Amino acid sequence: MSGTAEELTNRLNSAERAGLQPALWLPLMKLLAEGEPVAIAELAAATGRPTEDVRQALAAVPDTEYDEDGRIVGQGLTLRATRHRFSVDGVQLYTWCALDTLLFPALLDKTAVVESVSPTSGTPVRVRIGADAVADVEPATAVVSLVNPADMSSVRSAFCNQVHFFASADDAQPWLDNHPGGEVLSVEDAYRLAVTMATSMLEQGSASPGDTSEGCC
Repeated sequence: MSGTAEELTNRLNSAERAGLQPALWLPLMKLLAEGEPVAIAELAAATGRPTEDVRQALAAVPDTEYDEDGRIVGQGLTLRATRHRFSVDGVQLYTWCALDTLLFPALLDKTAVVESVSPTSGTPVRVRIGADAVADVEPATAVVSLVNPADMSSVRSAFCNQVHFFASADDAQPWLDNHPGGEVLSVEDAYRLAVTMATSMLEQGSASPGDTSEGCC
């Protein structure tokens, strides 16, 4: 893992950026993975917390997506269409960024099929993720972009919106030219980064069930 990637992992898993603490976020991901909007009361029941406490924790996370009935439809994993399609157990979902597609299989303990497109060339990128490894990448030269922004107060706009799949390092070069602080990793290296993050988040989720303030993308 590069120095930038290691620093990014530490930041995304720290209290430096706004987000839900894993004790809330992880149950929310599992509920969203069923493919239906999640009522706040449903999340409260799944976590054993008062509904108002959960509502206040969510209100502190500006990126959270809701439907017209106030139900949660997205927080990293989303029911709304994005560039990154994420299929698990036959359910069509989406994610906010390329790294999320590699992170969620480890968090959900599921296999997944990922379909995305390069923002520079429009080339499709397809990844199959098995139980504990990347099973297939098409094209094999695909890479994932990373940034390490100074301000993480909105993780979606600052980080997720710049984390893409590209067909190759050459395909990513125009993006790199416009993001001098960015870098690209092979899909396999990005997956290892995602697993490191997932392991830390799962440990936090089991070790600090009383905290509902911070978490990851």
